[in-house]
Formats: sequence, C-alpha cells, structure tokens
Amino acid sequence: MVFECNLGKRRRCCEGKNEGKKGVYNSLDRISAMPDEILVSILSLLPLKEAAATSILSRRWQYVWMSTMVLNFDANFDVGSNICRFGALKRKLRDLESGRYVNWVNRVVEQHRGPNIEEFSVCFQLNDRFTSSIDKWIQFAIEKGVTTLVLKFFSQLDSASLNFYAFPHKLLGLEKKCLYSYIPSLRPCGYKVGFQSLKVLHFQWVDVTDEVLEYFLSNCAVLERVTVYGTKSLVNLRVVRPSAALKHLAIGACLGLQGIEICEANLVSFKYDGSVINLLLTNVPLLVEVSISYISNPRAFIELFSSKLSCCLSQLEILMLKITRADYNPKHVFPMLANLKHLELIVHADYRLALHHLTSFLKASPFLQRLVLKLDFIVSLEDIEKIKKAAKCPHHYLKVVEIVGYRARASAVDHILFLIKSATALEKIVIDPLRRWAYPYEPGSEELSDVAEAREHAVQLIKTKLPSTVEFVCL
Repeated sequence: MVFECNLGKRRRCCEGKNEGKKGVYNSLDRISAMPDEILVSILSLLPLKEAAATSILSRRWQYVWMSTMVLNFDANFDVGSNICRFGALKRKLRDLESGRYVNWVNRVVEQHRGPNIEEFSVCFQLNDRFTSSIDKWIQFAIEKGVTTLVLKFFSQLDSASLNFYAFPHKLLGLEKKCLYSYIPSLRPCGYKVGFQSLKVLHFQWVDVTDEVLEYFLSNCAVLERVTVYGTKSLVNLRVVRPSAALKHLAIGACLGLQGIEICEANLVSFKYDGSVINLLLTNVPLLVEVSISYISNPRAFIELFSSKLSCCLSQLEILMLKITRADYNPKHVFPMLANLKHLELIVHADYRLALHHLTSFLKASPFLQRLVLKLDFIVSLEDIEKIKKAAKCPHHYLKVVEIVGYRARASAVDHILFLIKSATALEKIVIDPLRRWAYPYEPGSEELSDVAEAREHAVQLIKTKLPSTVEFVCL
C-alpha cells in the first residue's frame, strides 16, 4: 500500500511533464493500469476493511473497492467480555457495538457499485431490533445475484437474544394465510430471480419456518449447501425431491423441531445436532456422510441404526456420532458398516463400558481407516468409574487414530492403549487436547494449564508406549 501511495504522489508530480517521463511512471504503476475487472477481482481476495483502505491510494483507486464481489462483514462478536463483568453494562456496550456494526454494513451496501456479488456474509450479535436494516441487506444481496449468503447472528441465550430475526417470507413470494401457514403469492416477487444464483446458504440464530426453508431447498436450482443452526419456527422439515444440486444439509439446535423427512434427494452429507426427533431417510443413493449428535437414550440409539439410518448404512463412508452412557446395550448387535472408512465418536471416556462400546463399532466397521475419538470427561472425580477391560479386537485396516480433548486421565490412556493393541496396521496417532467439537468452539476458552498438562502427559506416557513404526503427533 505504501508503494501505491508513492506512485499516487508521483502521478501528481508528473502531470505536465513530457511523454517520456509519463512512460517511465506507467511502466512502474502497472497494477493501477489494469482494467477495473481485474482490480476488483484482486480486491475481492482481501478482507473488506483492507479493500476499502485502498481508496486512499490515488484517484484511480478511490472507487474500485466499491465493486468488490466479496462482502464479508466479519467482526469480533463477543463485545465487552473482557471489559466488564456487570450484565447491564455489558449489554449496553453490546447494543452500542451492534449499532456501529449495522451502520458499517449499511454504508457499504449503499456505496456498492458492482453489478454482482459472490458472497454476502454478516456475523454479529443481532436480533429483531435490526429487522429493517437486515431486510434491506437481503434485498441487496438478492438483487446482486449473490452466490453465498451467510447470516450468523450469535446468541447469548438471554431473554433479549431469543427475539430472533425472522427471515422475511415476502421476499420469496409467500403470503401469510394464518398464524402458522403460508401460501404462494399470486403477485410476482421482484427478488426471486436473484436466488437462482445461490449456491451456499447459512443461517445461524435466524428464525425460519418450514415453508421458507423448503422454498430454498426446492426452488434454488444451483443450491448445493444449506446450514440452519438455532431457530424457533422450524417444526417438520420435508426435504422431498429438492433441487438436484443440493448435496449438503446441516440442521442443528432448532428449538421446536419435531421431525425431518428426506426423500429422493441427491444429498452427499447430512448432519443433525439437537434433541431426539422423528427422522426418516428414504431413497438417498448418494448419501455417504452422516453426523448425528443428540441427547439420546438406549431406545433412540438402537432405532437410529435399526430404522432411521437403515436405508443408507451399507453405503456410508463417514459416520459421526455422539454416544452417551445410556446408549450402550450389550445385547444390541450393530449392523455391518461395510463401506465405512472414517468414524468420529464423541464418547464419555469415564464410562465403565466405554471400551466395550468401542469394540462393537470396530467389529461393525471392518474396513475402517481413520478413527477420531472426542473425549468427554466427568467433572466430579468422585463419580469416575473404573474402566472395564475389553478383549483385544484385532483390526487390520485402521491406520490413523486421533484423540481429541485428551486429558491426563486414566480413562484416556486406557482408550489409547486398547487401540494400539487392536489396530495391527496403525501408522499414526494424533493427540489434540483442545475440545474442538464444542459448538461454537472459542479458542482460548479452555484452561491453559489443563492443555499444557495434557500435552506433557501425552508426550511422556503415550509416546513411549508406541511401536517405532507408529508416528506420534501432539498438537
């Protein structure tokens, strides 16, 4: 940027000079001589504030940033957490920062000159107080033919933040018929055409109804990836014969959700995080990745394998599950996961039958190549049970084991030693003490002393017990 500023000064100095000197300057300022389309493409690779800062370089650069195709309004959303511990004052500071953030987005939207945008991403603590501005942002994004639309309105889960911003159904041509139902509008919607370019949709703490989400899934012809996390009005989601382009669907923390039906879809991956719901999957021939994480019970866990996932178990290549204490039933026979290559389990490491549960998964996944264990531990040391030993379970394809959330606890060591003995083809073991699966994960949220102790413990104890042929990595 300094170089460009100097070039700008040289341009002013060179005015009125002979053509030869202008030629020398132009040969140096080759970037500024590029067409606007190329400069816009370059600035679209920069963070938004850095792109805007180029306006001071020279007259040539003054308005170029206003056509940037990537509008990512990323900012620190945890306002005041390190400033004040008093709730009322912290909320006031948060409200002031939210207002500043909204004003920033409004200014950029009003100044934008480009015909199209690839990404419109808003990430901040916002709720229905800012409905008017957010509605205008969405209209702007649609009119610009947005490809990626991200609205992440982080929640503090207090009474005020539960007033979610509600996606405006009128933008989709839906008219309210009664309190809980919508009908298609007979009037043309001026913004519907813009959604035909939408490929990625991500809503977090944005309230959407069944009808709104189903509209996106069925009417956006090139929509590939949809994520909805934290909403109140989603009740019974039907993903029946959605757009052929839809490949990835993730639903989580939807407070009123009762059921999801997925039928005749080209989905490649499906993720669900929340309470137990009615889940129906039929005719999903391309589905190879499934992630289910909910507060479970023995019956729900057995139903997950015996009925809810029965149509796709044989084709799954990646499976991620959260396993609670109540889920293990020694009488339950796991179905064969013949194509499974990657398995991730969030487990209660201190549960006395944890190794027996792990054995069941290893036996059901004979061609598993990568295993990721995310360890949860009992907080109270008085409630820890002694892990019951499990018989050696030889596995001839497992090559990589990753332990996430490792702590200097006997149960963690028991899991690792069991896997070292069982995995005859083991090539690599990775120890990661950070609980990265917590959503949303906040770096620095864990005690540094616990993390440091875990790393030292792993190096001193685990590394020394590994065969020389196994690579050891501690993150």
